[in-house]
Amino acid sequence: MSFISPLYRHRLLWRLVVVLIPTAVITMMAGSWLLGELRSDAQRLSEPAKAELTAYARDAQRAWREGGETGVAAWLAYMREREVGDIAVVDSRDQSLSGIPLTTSERGGLRFQRSLRSGMSFRYGKRMPYVGIPFPDNAEDGRLLIQLPPRLRPGGYWPYLETVLLILIPGLSSFALGLLLFWRVRVPLRALQKQVLAFKDDTRARVDPPLSDRRDEFGDLARSFNRMADQVSAMLATQRQLLNDMSHELRTPLSRLSVALESRMDETALRDRVSAELVRMQALVDDTLALGWQDTAVEKDQLQPLSVVALWDLVIDNACFESGWEKWRFPCLLANEATIKGHLNILAQVFENLVRNAIRHSPADGQIVLDGVCEGGNWHLTLTDQGPGVPVSSLESIFDPFVRLDAARKESGFGLGLSIALRAVRRLEGDMWAENATPGLKIHIRLPASPPV
Repeated sequence: MSFISPLYRHRLLWRLVVVLIPTAVITMMAGSWLLGELRSDAQRLSEPAKAELTAYARDAQRAWREGGETGVAAWLAYMREREVGDIAVVDSRDQSLSGIPLTTSERGGLRFQRSLRSGMSFRYGKRMPYVGIPFPDNAEDGRLLIQLPPRLRPGGYWPYLETVLLILIPGLSSFALGLLLFWRVRVPLRALQKQVLAFKDDTRARVDPPLSDRRDEFGDLARSFNRMADQVSAMLATQRQLLNDMSHELRTPLSRLSVALESRMDETALRDRVSAELVRMQALVDDTLALGWQDTAVEKDQLQPLSVVALWDLVIDNACFESGWEKWRFPCLLANEATIKGHLNILAQVFENLVRNAIRHSPADGQIVLDGVCEGGNWHLTLTDQGPGVPVSSLESIFDPFVRLDAARKESGFGLGLSIALRAVRRLEGDMWAENATPGLKIHIRLPASPPV
């Protein structure tokens, strides 16, 4: 499985390999075959060259029939002035018909002579090959042995043509394959580009099947875009909702300020009212900004092992100072080894919001209990108060921004504490939910566990 997994993650790569390797092999085989055929054709004598050499053999045959050795010798003398290279006329036993013994080079040419239909090898370099041409009327009488005149040598263009073909064949193959791959890649890329551009004007735009269902990198990219679009859309919706809710919440203190300014309150009472409303609006803005910041991710290098007991002690010290409660009213049932992986400031804010909310709704002699159990790689913590709890239908909505369950709580907060806590826990890859206890409300928190510090 460990070997197959990297292959599966790069499905597009292996598809390209399946296409490119056969294409390269086919190109090499087809190119070699075509080069071989063209090379073989370039090595053969042209028809005019064959006709000219055949005419020479006919002239040699005529000289032999009309003048014997003397006639052949005279004709050879004439030909040596006309053509460059060795030339001889021999009988069927490879004996000279001119009466003049064959030279060493001419005897060597007899051993490697070629026919008019043979290919002329390019390996001779500047030394021309020998061609044996039987007498046209009677091959038994003899044949002409001539070193091919340079002007008749075939394939003079071949070195240039070979170079061009060596570049042209793979070049055309690569171009055709590139066009095919470009077309295959262009279709999903244009579909992705279309949805990205559409998302700019419509946050509901998503990449639809079959592109989002593909099991390759394009499908991964499409699904990643859809996830990103969902997150951005949710964040934008949340921000819009926050602005709407905050503007609504600001109307109440602003209305009260307007009434106070129009009333006949004395200066001291007016100053007290303005100061109270300003403090309330400042708290509203601070809580709203804190809630908005919870959408940002926490870098992993900012996380550290934290003792839950030590964190709880820090939080209840502040809670005791704010509320006037005694410390014994905040029992912690966790062992000292309970350690979570998180961010100190973020988790301190989470527990402060939860404790402050629990104090607000607890009876005069109530307690707030922290307990938990380690489940696998997470700590499942519970924070339980002894208040009245909430309706079952509201257990989820209490984590929504600006949710307050009754009018009596309007003066004690804006309904942002639990929302801030929930988003903070999720930033730390945890989760939070609520259930009614008997009595009170129990808040569940699941956070990644860490080795004891």
